[in-house]
Amino acid sequence: MAENEIMTLDEYVTWPQEFLASEEFFRLEGAEPGGWKFEVGSGLSRAREAVLSSDDSSSIEQVTKELNKSDAQRLYFFIDAAPLKKWFKEKPDDALQPLKTLWAEDGAPIAERIRTFVEQVPMNPERPNNFKSPAARMNVVSVLLMALDHERHPPLKVTFLRQEGYARTGYPMPPNDADAGALYEHALGFLDKLVERAAALRYPKPCNRLEAQSLVWSYQWLKERFGERSQGAPVETVEEEPPSVSPSPSLDELAAELMFEVEFLERVEKLLEDKRQVIFQGPPGTGKTYTAKKLAACLAGSEERVRLVQFHPSYAYEDFVQGYRPKLIDGQPGFELKDGPLREMAGMARQHPEQKHFLVIDEINRGNLAKVFGEMYFLLEYRDEKMRLQYSESGETFAMPRNLYIIGTMNTADRSIALVDLALRRRFYFVEFHPDEWPVEGLLHRWLEANNSDMEWAADIVDRANELLADREAAIGPSYLMKEGLDEEMAKLIWKHNVLPYVEEHLYGQTDRLKEFDFDSLRGRGGSDGESGEAGGDGEADGSAAGSNDA
Repeated sequence: MAENEIMTLDEYVTWPQEFLASEEFFRLEGAEPGGWKFEVGSGLSRAREAVLSSDDSSSIEQVTKELNKSDAQRLYFFIDAAPLKKWFKEKPDDALQPLKTLWAEDGAPIAERIRTFVEQVPMNPERPNNFKSPAARMNVVSVLLMALDHERHPPLKVTFLRQEGYARTGYPMPPNDADAGALYEHALGFLDKLVERAAALRYPKPCNRLEAQSLVWSYQWLKERFGERSQGAPVETVEEEPPSVSPSPSLDELAAELMFEVEFLERVEKLLEDKRQVIFQGPPGTGKTYTAKKLAACLAGSEERVRLVQFHPSYAYEDFVQGYRPKLIDGQPGFELKDGPLREMAGMARQHPEQKHFLVIDEINRGNLAKVFGEMYFLLEYRDEKMRLQYSESGETFAMPRNLYIIGTMNTADRSIALVDLALRRRFYFVEFHPDEWPVEGLLHRWLEANNSDMEWAADIVDRANELLADREAAIGPSYLMKEGLDEEMAKLIWKHNVLPYVEEHLYGQTDRLKEFDFDSLRGRGGSDGESGEAGGDGEADGSAAGSNDA
């Protein structure tokens, strides 16, 4: 099937049949008895029995325990379940009855029970977009509904159903004003159609909604593995494990994952649409590179349309744009003109003008920018212009496609930032990533609150250290301590072997000041506050948020 070509439902269920019957598929999806999705459903079913059989809100703890298991977390990797789990932890008495209503199966329509439930989940005033969109609510609630019967109520993700289900088959999209309940019913209707067509064609799968949901997911794996195929063509058994690919989240979902406000991401998107290129600048550990890659994949709709390169002092125009490379030609040493990542991405963007493509340039200020970019300085600003490049042959001209976007990252603690000339600054928008400025401000507090509330005091230590440094361009970023399973011992090790060497470099020649940044001393400065940290929810799925410890 050519990309963007509509398939009939019969063709849609036919294409992956051989893959659906393979052991490989069972391991990946676990949608059969004994599989990991069955284990998630069974665990939530036991938690449901505990909730429905008791008026004791302590039964909510079993629900949270099941949601925190690694297999369950795989189901909401891009979903912000933190508001829900925080509610379960902090207000179990308030959560008990709405959860009973959701799980009761007392004859009330499922859509109505979903609406009743999600309206009770409190919003975080500091992050008002959390759990706000109908899609985000439905995604989370669909995991809870696996407790009823995971074959009838599979885990769902609205964005992925739109991309890999509705759009591929021409199935009607849900109304724009659909709430979480309506989105859920619409999704189940689509899965039922897949089961119906498979039965009519006498295929063994999918025979229930869970297998139908898995069939939808199989399209992304098979597309990444084999590319688009002709309509109705069967797929051979996969012998090697396809790469684990997750569908791109919406901006709302990405904001929840990064623990940023969605308005920040929307602002960056507007800047990109205006100039086509932005630079994230800030000190190390503020999540610049992590955010750049995630946002690029989100806006592009696929990680396939994102390329990451890193500049360094020896990086040149020939590496980035185009240049000659050694090659054996007819057995003799010679040279071949090869495109660099910029021209390669430009070629991809030109072939698919309806899609966005992104080039993420890490450590952009570490290269000799005038040397690396060359004529690109002009073409970045004038996207509709053409010109001959340094190594152009036969009068060939080049223009920068309007659907190729660039996100750079710049470490402000690196003194080479002074080498960034005004020509580049005029062509890029600059977005601040500083621990004392939105959206990074308070990020470590938010992450620890949601993932490891017993360690919230560690965020205060970072804040106090930054006050002592008194240099926002070299501040200590939050991602140093945004680690799964962080405890006091690990925090001290990270501080001693990662943070203190950075501080020592910054305070070169001021060795007498290093004792001010001793971990225990900084904790002691907070008094009793340094010992507490009870507010907040439980662990999130990935735990990475904006936590790439970029340089």
